[in-house]
Amino acid sequence: MNDTKVQLAHRSEQEHGGEVTEIRIRQQGLWFEDVSLGKIYEHRPGRTITEADNTLFTTQTMNTQALHLDAEFSRTTVFGERPVNSMLTVSTLVGLSVAQLTQGTIVANLGFTEVSFPKPMFHGDTLYAETRITDKRASKSRPGEGIVTFEHTGRNQHGDVVAVAVWKTLIRFRPEEGSA
Repeated sequence: MNDTKVQLAHRSEQEHGGEVTEIRIRQQGLWFEDVSLGKIYEHRPGRTITEADNTLFTTQTMNTQALHLDAEFSRTTVFGERPVNSMLTVSTLVGLSVAQLTQGTIVANLGFTEVSFPKPMFHGDTLYAETRITDKRASKSRPGEGIVTFEHTGRNQHGDVVAVAVWKTLIRFRPEEGSA
């Protein structure tokens, strides 16, 4: 069995003399052919961002911005508290989509054309993601691959939009039967 294809099967116990047949399905993203313009994919579960997440991400990425690390300084800002590092927000936003959209089918991230943060996230907020497919085309220079544009929208637990990221990615076409 080609484990890169999702195979659907319906077998009754009677067909196999009462024995249960094991069927394995490997989770993967969408092949280029499976991508449909305008579809919106909701990615669940969400991810609650903690103070520890924010501090670890901020220090690991060498972002010494006091806004994310210094509680006393942050109290004097318009936020009144430490907001979550926006790069952690966008990384988590895209990450929430991987299993459903690009796991095992992506070739490369081609770049972001838009990233915005209409509202901040704070420690204890939960990020929920959804993705709209806004464009797709076969690659002119890479046979068997296509360019897909994803528009990711992140919302907090109140439904407020906290991040939008538009990015293009290179996705594989479905392998031909017997290949891979």
